[in-house]
Amino acid sequence: MKEVKCDCGHVNPIGTILCESCGKVLEEKEKDKKLLDMRYEGSARRSQTYNKTIIDKIWNFFSSVKVGVWLIVITLIASAVGTILPQEMYIPPIMPAEEYYEDQYGWIGKLYYDLGFHNLYSSWWYLILIASIGISLVICSLDRVVPLYRALKKQKVSRHESYLQRQRVFGASQPEDTDKAFAMAKEKLKSKKYSIREENGNILAEKGRFSRWGPYVNHVGLIIFLIGGMLRFVPGMYVDKILWIREGETKVIPETNGEYYLKNDGFILEMYDKEKDNEVFGEAIDKAGMVAKNYQSNVILYKKQGDTVAGEEADLKKVKDYEIKVNKPLKFENFALYQVDYKLNELNKMSFALTNKKTGEEYGDLTVDLNHPQDEYDLGNGYKAEVVSYFPDFEFDENGEPVTKSRIPNNPAFVFKMFTPDKPDGEISFVAIRQTIEPFGDNEYKMAFKGIDTKNVSALTVRKDLTLWIIALGGVIFMIGVAQGSYWNHRRVWLRRVNGEVWVAGHTNKNWHGLKREIEAALDGTGITMPEDQLQNQSEKKG
Repeated sequence: MKEVKCDCGHVNPIGTILCESCGKVLEEKEKDKKLLDMRYEGSARRSQTYNKTIIDKIWNFFSSVKVGVWLIVITLIASAVGTILPQEMYIPPIMPAEEYYEDQYGWIGKLYYDLGFHNLYSSWWYLILIASIGISLVICSLDRVVPLYRALKKQKVSRHESYLQRQRVFGASQPEDTDKAFAMAKEKLKSKKYSIREENGNILAEKGRFSRWGPYVNHVGLIIFLIGGMLRFVPGMYVDKILWIREGETKVIPETNGEYYLKNDGFILEMYDKEKDNEVFGEAIDKAGMVAKNYQSNVILYKKQGDTVAGEEADLKKVKDYEIKVNKPLKFENFALYQVDYKLNELNKMSFALTNKKTGEEYGDLTVDLNHPQDEYDLGNGYKAEVVSYFPDFEFDENGEPVTKSRIPNNPAFVFKMFTPDKPDGEISFVAIRQTIEPFGDNEYKMAFKGIDTKNVSALTVRKDLTLWIIALGGVIFMIGVAQGSYWNHRRVWLRRVNGEVWVAGHTNKNWHGLKREIEAALDGTGITMPEDQLQNQSEKKG
């Protein structure tokens, strides 16, 4: 494929419709049109020129505006579907996600999980959609902005006669004094902030060219925005985790590489009092019964000192005490810990006594930590209890077998094996709240319930976002492009001497009424006739 040389001597890339320099029509099929298509100045776009190699086909596919729009539509639909059921990060940690969705939502939940909607925004296919939109934006922009820039940069002042005649605004007249008319029009156009170029006695007045780049500035902003969004899936760039921490418990803070620890030193819950607080809360209290006024976690932040071996307790140095309240997070380095939820009176410990069923005599007490139960409890004098099985959230399955719904001790149950001097082989007993089952017949001994200990639990969101400034930058650049393309217009006015006549042509990318008013004002008193709007005249003739 060879380049195309125009009669004016300018060599144009293959596929050029209008000569970049003089504007002469180069393609035969365009010569019969009464008005020129000026959207890209008739420049050669790669997508409309090459279609041989696989690279050409990929480029042409992504350069299509329709493809870009469909990619956005598909992504929006996928995002909407992702809000129908809660994302995995927001479901309670009671069972694996695969089981939870099917258990809670049936076959719809299973399909939702199998298609990856449970973890939509980090799924591989969603990331491919986002990346495809970014690729489409880049290729669409390069396919258009490069040839457009080249055509505008190389345009001559003295454009080809057919180019001027086929502009939407065009007219020819014979003023008495052409030089004076040109001088007057030139000064008036200058007063309206037009940049003036002259060549062979002809004039090109131009202003607002930078507005043509507005859509491409939009694309740059969107690309940066998408990059910021995709960086959220890079480890260490974005964290949004839930940390459940009980009173008195010390836990490592997620995504800090084991460097920071948090201790819950106490949870405080305050309720509105209808008698004492503002009466505006009275109606809400009557409806809800109890309305939280404040809930906070008093915490201690620690930082690990030195390295630790697996299984060794970390050496922690206190960093600060803090009261985490709603909208008052604990901040350190790039992290912020927000108070988002709580759970009151979660079961923490249960106490039992090994007891003779007939006499009621007790042979020792034991206390089971429901979050970290021991395998065996030695009560002394030959008495001991072994934990054969532990079900933190007990229920019977469809076969009548005991199972646990979650790891949270909401309804704890135990299978104890009790050893005594007179029962060295032990007795088996299934013990749950208000329920005792002896599967191998009546036992002589039992585990008698003695008491229970509860703790409040705080739910904290651990958040870190190193992408926010990138997303904000993309948003700012996008808005600059919107303003650039919306509030300014690219306007051009050509004045050319042709065989004793003065030809006037004008073009703008939008707001034709504004352009025509400026041309009329510039030509007022010069003797040059106001050019006609050829598109408007065609419409009137058809009407």
